[in-house]
Amino acid sequence: MSQPNTALLRQALASVIDPASKRDLVSAGLVGDINTRDGLVQVSLYTSRERAAAMEPVRRAAEAALSRVPGVTNATVVLTAHKETAAQAAAPKAAPGAKPLLLPDVKAIVAVASGKGGVGKSTTSVNLAVALARMGLKVGLLDADIYGPSLPRMLGLNRKPDIKGDKMMPLEAWGLKAMSIGFLVEEETPMIWRGPMVMGALEQMMGQVEWGALDIMIVDMPPGTGDAQLTMAQRVTLAGAVIVSTPQDIALIDARRGVRMFERTAVPVLGLIENMSFFCCPNCNHSTPIFGHGGAKDEAARLGTEFLGEIPLLLDIRTNSDAGTPVMAADPNGVAAQAFAAIAARLWEKVSQPERKAGPRIVID
Repeated sequence: MSQPNTALLRQALASVIDPASKRDLVSAGLVGDINTRDGLVQVSLYTSRERAAAMEPVRRAAEAALSRVPGVTNATVVLTAHKETAAQAAAPKAAPGAKPLLLPDVKAIVAVASGKGGVGKSTTSVNLAVALARMGLKVGLLDADIYGPSLPRMLGLNRKPDIKGDKMMPLEAWGLKAMSIGFLVEEETPMIWRGPMVMGALEQMMGQVEWGALDIMIVDMPPGTGDAQLTMAQRVTLAGAVIVSTPQDIALIDARRGVRMFERTAVPVLGLIENMSFFCCPNCNHSTPIFGHGGAKDEAARLGTEFLGEIPLLLDIRTNSDAGTPVMAADPNGVAAQAFAAIAARLWEKVSQPERKAGPRIVID
């Protein structure tokens, strides 16, 4: 399918007026990234969180204008909380498709995602991060689940980050650096925020935290395919995404949505992980596939992506997570830790190796 013409897309956006400046969206410098794929168009509009509600009609008008451009089958416009200095506002805007500026010192950023909640995505994220740190890598762990942050409990951290200048310092535990909105608010405080505020918070945790140089960052994504996923796809260069699922069909249906979402935002899917793959009895070591077994492996084959491995359903994983000690650190030689370590090693292999280019083709007449 031919891609919509970018010039026509910008022309369509220029037909929409920003009520604050009385100028069109393009000349007002409010248009951010424009991404197209198979007739799908995603555009970000810069705004402050204070103006987000007033910009909602503008956002809808922009979507309507884009939908009328030939070749567009679906248009999505998102508001990005973006505070600019006077110098930034006067500076020329980055060209569409330019490399995002956030987290430039991180060699590889990997999103760990799922189509639905309750599949153990956060547990997987934490233990993969600890496993990578045990390999001697400089690792960051970002909790992108604004509504349900779980990293503070899982890492055993319950204090606020230090502030140095205009930067927050990430908290450190188990050999890695971590940041979560849960470090900034009380555990039982609900985050009753609309999309632009969520996106703004994510950008702050990426751009206003002193992460330093890292080999890899694991991002614990919220369930679903919403604002946080779009923000990550647009504001950083993702090395890829890992999809976590349990074996049963209802979880795999949502996992497919996660795979398709990353494909549509041009983020490579590195593979699938089957969590709670089987229950291993602590007394007799007998394995029972409580939720079925092998569903994620079959789904990976169907989707044409790699099956990274399976994690058993073990009591130790849950109890150690609740106690703030990842099982990867509490029992590094145990069955669960070995499974996480094997997946982490394969993950690092995939993101650290440069893509091999085909050698010269020799033709013999």
